[in-house]
Amino acid sequence: MKQLLRAEYVALFLLSIYLFSTVHYPWWWYPALFLLPDIGMVGYLINSRIGAWTYNATHFLGLAALLIAAGIFLDTPILFVFGTVVLGHIALDRALGYGLKYEDSFKHTHMGNL
Repeated sequence: MKQLLRAEYVALFLLSIYLFSTVHYPWWWYPALFLLPDIGMVGYLINSRIGAWTYNATHFLGLAALLIAAGIFLDTPILFVFGTVVLGHIALDRALGYGLKYEDSFKHTHMGNL
């Protein structure tokens, strides 16, 4: 089952690259923005409960979907770009086994223990 989930996330990662290619932004924006969702890890400087909340807020697939949809419906390409990059980041994280965090430990995720 884990292999199937990881393959699904690889497909989402590739989809994010394709979606990014549909807008006319320089290619280097994708890797330049790629680590932006990891800003959510700063919550771990306070404690693991807040860290899990901030990390999960920036690694929620719904956030990527909301940004992509807002970019399309508001005709705001930069939101679409952010959404595709967030989608790619989350998908690659999950393909590598990094999931949403539980409050007890950074290494305890919904994908299993790291």
